[in-house]
Amino acid sequence: MIQITLPDGSQREFPGPVTVAEVAASIGAGLAKAALAGKVDGKVVDTSFQMTANSALSIITAKDADGLAVIRHSTAHLLAYAVKELFPDAQVTIGPVIEHGFYYDFSYKRPFTPEDLVAIEKKMAELAAKDEPVVRRVLPRDEAVAYFKGIGEAYKAEIIASIPSNEEVSLYREGKFEDLCRGPHVPSTGKLKFFKLMKVAGAYWRGDHRNEMLQRVYGTAWATKDELQQYLTMLEEAEKRDHRKLGRELDLFHIDEHSPGTVFWHPKGWTLWQGVEQYMRKVYQDNGYQEVKGPQILDQGLWEKTGHWDKYRENMFVTESEKRDYALKPMNCPGHILIYKQGIKSYRDLPLRFGEFGNCHRNEPSGGLHGIMRVRAFTQDDGHIFCTEDQIQSEVKAFTTLLQKVYKDFGFTNIIYKLSTRPEKRIGTEESWDRAENALAEGLRASGCEFEYLPGEGAFYGPKIEYTLKDALGRPWQCGTIQVDPNLPERLDAEFVGEDGARHRPIMLHRAIVGSLERFIGILIEESAGALPAWLAPVQVAVLNITDSQAEYARSVAKTLQNQGLRVNLDLRNEKITYKIREHSMQKLPYLVVIGDKEMAAGAVAVRARGGQDLGAMPVEAFAQRILADIANKSA
Repeated sequence: MIQITLPDGSQREFPGPVTVAEVAASIGAGLAKAALAGKVDGKVVDTSFQMTANSALSIITAKDADGLAVIRHSTAHLLAYAVKELFPDAQVTIGPVIEHGFYYDFSYKRPFTPEDLVAIEKKMAELAAKDEPVVRRVLPRDEAVAYFKGIGEAYKAEIIASIPSNEEVSLYREGKFEDLCRGPHVPSTGKLKFFKLMKVAGAYWRGDHRNEMLQRVYGTAWATKDELQQYLTMLEEAEKRDHRKLGRELDLFHIDEHSPGTVFWHPKGWTLWQGVEQYMRKVYQDNGYQEVKGPQILDQGLWEKTGHWDKYRENMFVTESEKRDYALKPMNCPGHILIYKQGIKSYRDLPLRFGEFGNCHRNEPSGGLHGIMRVRAFTQDDGHIFCTEDQIQSEVKAFTTLLQKVYKDFGFTNIIYKLSTRPEKRIGTEESWDRAENALAEGLRASGCEFEYLPGEGAFYGPKIEYTLKDALGRPWQCGTIQVDPNLPERLDAEFVGEDGARHRPIMLHRAIVGSLERFIGILIEESAGALPAWLAPVQVAVLNITDSQAEYARSVAKTLQNQGLRVNLDLRNEKITYKIREHSMQKLPYLVVIGDKEMAAGAVAVRARGGQDLGAMPVEAFAQRILADIANKSA
């Protein structure tokens, strides 16, 4: 007898070995039809998987996260099947699941065209409609190599050849197509209904530019038609909000081939930058941080002590002078320790909080660069807190509360909290990890935050909290972090004199709220669709005259507003007022002020708010108070 325990704790007995599908059928015809896979003793398997001993089983359907992963994985193979049907001489390589979908790489004599993608997607739908069974078989490694070589699939043969010779290899067949795969897969192609191919891009085999350029086809797949449509709608909206597009249209910045991965800030963009930086500078000042500034270039010897030269060298820009090697700093931490070490520190000095708008450089691969979101040169709102172990909890609580306020001011209230705990490879004692993890957890609880654990995801030197905000489209952005680090102070010999008169190592807390300013500004642009709130908008109000007769009054209005500290664009061009309004509206300004003879006579202005709202005429001072209130409240 074999006993199967279900998620609700109930048990079913079977006279002998039983498959996932058979258990599902014994529960009900509906579940049998909906079953995509099973989870046996914590491992996701095909519905054909046979249990030969007592097991814990949950039936996976499209409603489960694991079910969606199986759908996407199977759809990647359906894509490969369709490509082989249409382009028999194409070779298949790999097709993993990624966020929101999948991709599959193909070797083919020419790039796939948009028309090819349409044809492939149509073929996928046809093959899915056939509802062909997906059947698994297992071969010895060497036999599998020979099989794929025999059918002309050199890439698959190469992949299998890298597997240890004593291991077996699983293959999955659907119709005429058979592919190497660990699985699991849906029981039949008919389970794959809601998918769409998105784009094609080039990708080097095994990520090595010396290898062949492959065709990478990206797609998405979902459990329901509605989910697919929601995702496609979100993508359309995201495209409208693309910071690269808006950066050009609003004249904020550009990326130039003369310096890949760096940002050329235009006057309006730099005004936005300064708005964010000055706001964060005030945060430093109000919360006990002393702003410091470290050098850009530091000696190789320092990076050897920190471990970067050994572990991070390929991501660092290196230069040489007078037979000494230097590196542009990829992070600010070592510099802050060198500042800390100047002069003897007492326990009375702790916690000591340093903050820096530190310019960092990292040699990111060119393929990973993305507008101002992923760059090689960036600035961090980087802070480091030197404290005792007993102070970690209170510092985490204070930091979390501060981060929440900052995010709220920028318009983000949906925050996800994650605590990454000790990885397999780590330094330090179990006791020190226990204390550090507990301090972070209690700091979050004291701030009233619900959080999830990410087991094993901490740094080798200590645990960390990740703060992830969600934007208007529901997209997650991991920006803030606080990390416990006893390691770097040890490596760079940082000390403080304790109450007992002896020397002790401080704990170093690495913390950032917005993270990279470049990336955060990119997020702000996309969150607001370029319609930045008045306090951040590069131009807060445009003053527009209707005819030349109001020019002098318009100048005086603009001057009055400028004297209030407002960023004003005075437009006295000899153009129709409708043209000027439309042009400035396209720039997504918070307010437009229109001045005609009637307004001039009354000493007033006609005000239009963003979105075409006509607020009517009001005295200049009344308008100034309105916009200043928006700025003070960080609204509109």
